[in-house]
Amino acid sequence: MTTYQELIAQKAELDRLQSELDRQIAETLRNERAAVINQIKTMMAENGLTAADLSAGKPGRPPKIGIAEPGTTRKVAAKYRDPNTGETWSGRGLKPKWLAAAIENGHSLTDFAV
Repeated sequence: MTTYQELIAQKAELDRLQSELDRQIAETLRNERAAVINQIKTMMAENGLTAADLSAGKPGRPPKIGIAEPGTTRKVAAKYRDPNTGETWSGRGLKPKWLAAAIENGHSLTDFAV
C-alpha cells in the first residue's frame, strides 16, 4: 500500500510533467502558427495580394457599397401614430406608454396604424 508521502511525490511529479507538456504544446502551437503565417505571406506575395484584398469580400469584386458603418443607426418609418399627440412608434422595441395605455383601454393596435 502506498503512503501519503508517496502519493504527494507522485502528484508533484505529475504536476511537473503537466507543466512541461503545457510548455511543449504552447511552443508547438507558436511554431505551427508562424509556419502557416509565413506560408500565407508567401502565397500573397506570389499572387500580388494585400491585406486589403482579403477584406474586400469575394476575389475580383469591389467591396459592397451601402453597408452602414458600425455604430450608425438608420431611421425606421413610423407604423403607428397617436392621433391626439402625433407621437409615433416604428413597431420596434418596447411599446410606448401611450400605445400600451390605449390598448389597455380597449383600442386595438390597428386603430393607430399609419
